[in-house]
Amino acid sequence: MLLKYVKPLVEQPVRYISSASTAVTRLHRSIYARQYPTVVVLPDGSTINIRYGEPRKIIKLPLDLSTLTEAERKARLEARKPRRKINVVEEVEDNFNAKKYMKYIKKK
Repeated sequence: MLLKYVKPLVEQPVRYISSASTAVTRLHRSIYARQYPTVVVLPDGSTINIRYGEPRKIIKLPLDLSTLTEAERKARLEARKPRRKINVVEEVEDNFNAKKYMKYIKKK
């Protein structure tokens, strides 16, 4: 008789949004309840499969520029810079004369 009036320890909140809403963006949680399979890409290109606390597909570790040679370092830094767009301006010589073709137009 007494158990009928006791509230449950965990109450489930009423959800007004569907579960499909999390498919659009990531879950906004500070602590994730489970570990997710993730691929870590090391600077040399090798990969490691790990369990990570946030749902991510891949994590790429940065390359240490101090371990590279001077030529490789310059090439890497140049590749980081945005490429400049080359504007090609073509000047077309326009010598079209419409009066020259007026004799071919039929008048009604």
